[in-house]
Amino acid sequence: MTDPKILSLLEVYETGNFTRAAERLSLSQPAVSQHIRQLEEDLNVRIFERAHNALHVTREGEIVIKFARRMQALDHNLREELTSERKQITSLTVGITHTAESNAIAEALARYVNLREKVSIKVITGSMDSLYAALRNYELDMAVVEGRMPDPRLRCVMLDTDCLVLAVSPTHQLARHTMVTIEELMQEKLILRLPNSSTRNLFISSLESHNLHLSDFNVVLEIDNIATIKDLIRRNFGVSVLARSACMDELSKKKMAVLPIENLSMMREINLVYPEDFDHPDLIQDIVRSYNETRVAVTGAANE
Repeated sequence: MTDPKILSLLEVYETGNFTRAAERLSLSQPAVSQHIRQLEEDLNVRIFERAHNALHVTREGEIVIKFARRMQALDHNLREELTSERKQITSLTVGITHTAESNAIAEALARYVNLREKVSIKVITGSMDSLYAALRNYELDMAVVEGRMPDPRLRCVMLDTDCLVLAVSPTHQLARHTMVTIEELMQEKLILRLPNSSTRNLFISSLESHNLHLSDFNVVLEIDNIATIKDLIRRNFGVSVLARSACMDELSKKKMAVLPIENLSMMREINLVYPEDFDHPDLIQDIVRSYNETRVAVTGAANE
């Protein structure tokens, strides 16, 4: 159902080249050029401009492409929904942040599909900003994120609360403490998430509330992958500020220790977010139930 002109537009945008877009679409280059001209005439805008032998998207073009992607996603969702209806299968695309990837939600989704033969789930990871953008464009059915962004087009169910803690190796000297002071933390080699991480941003905002700055600390590594950070912590290459929920498996296996940081209260919500027109409320309830059951099991193992 997607207009061929929309397909040509998105291919030109992805490839940055009319000829390559035509090859991928099995069309002639003049046909693709004609599609773009027709769109520009219909919308009375200039979508692409050439400069220094390169194709650039105009500001108006960026708006057109944003809605074109949304139209393509809706077409894909329609076909998926019809296929699911014919097969009596519910297919879902769920976005989770890199922190959520390490906590109970992945296991909860696995438990959910394991009990329902006709349900399949595709999991995509990304930053909080990218997941919200994908939700608005209907590229995701739902997402699990830390915190929330106000948006009247989206609904939200709180799954849990979480807090940031200092994660250290079980052989680290701080592992014997019940709490770490900010002064003690300043003496440690810190391994942090990248600047676009909501975990890092919450840590920084908590520091700033006490007139402290990240530059006051010894940050030796910045890594996006939480599994890599935890591996380095276990091997005593440094310590990190992580979500407690992301460390539950290591805690249950005694491979890591976590402790609060004095005077820093870093609590946040874990939310399940979905479009307001999502028409499977029973499915939302089932996933919430599965998460609660998984959380109890994981928390019990970590506390043993």
